[in-house]
Amino acid sequence: MSNITAADVNKLRQTTGAGMMDCKKALVEAEGDFEKAIDILRKKGQKVAANRSDRDAKEGLVLAKTTADGKKAVMVVVNCETDFVAKNDDFSAFANKILDIAMDKNPANVEELKALSFNGNGLTIADKIIEQTGVIGEKIDVSGYEVVNGEFAVAYNHPGNKLASIVALNKAGGSIAEAGKQVAMQIAAMAPIAVDESQVSEAVIAREMSVGREQAIEEGKPADMVDKIAEGKVKKYLKENTLLNQPSIKDNKKTVSQTLQEVENGLTVLGFKRIMLG
Repeated sequence: MSNITAADVNKLRQTTGAGMMDCKKALVEAEGDFEKAIDILRKKGQKVAANRSDRDAKEGLVLAKTTADGKKAVMVVVNCETDFVAKNDDFSAFANKILDIAMDKNPANVEELKALSFNGNGLTIADKIIEQTGVIGEKIDVSGYEVVNGEFAVAYNHPGNKLASIVALNKAGGSIAEAGKQVAMQIAAMAPIAVDESQVSEAVIAREMSVGREQAIEEGKPADMVDKIAEGKVKKYLKENTLLNQPSIKDNKKTVSQTLQEVENGLTVLGFKRIMLG
């Protein structure tokens, strides 16, 4: 049998992230063959992943970052089963690596993201997820991936990394950076459903009209006033839930749109995304 040294075990641990004992057992089983030991650990990960496939991975990290040129912001969600694992430095490093890959490769969706190479040696993100499931012993997944593009993009990570937002503006320069940060924090805090009324679907408006009518009827309003009252409730709903029409968290006497116009005429939001765990 090959002589398995502590250096061999440590090298495998550094490569895979697996525990020392697991690495030693894999090297012994592989008779010192490093690549075969990696495969053994991967297979263990696949076995653990299969055993935990029906588990809920509702904890994890939501991470957002802006590219160096400031024109794109990216957000990913990497899940695990417990908050204990989510707070682990190795899990955080794993999640941040996935975010960096997403920023660099610009995949179209989560599936394409998972198919990308994790470390340049043929191991995909999907493979690494299985491997990490074996290392950590919990179900791991990438469940969210969002991108916004504009002349200036901002990423906001709320403390604790359970909530993040990204926003793209149509202009850059000057004091727009601070304005973009304020808007990103507004999105995180107030959870708007769209940039403005034009982006709210007809289905949502119809639903709110229906709710408004039912409320008016329950309140005993005259039948000929029900539709008018419902329309008023819809307008209120749109004001409270569309970003540019919301009262600014910085100055609630002004809308977000008004605060942006004060920074620079014509400044507006092109798009945004918000994700919160739980």
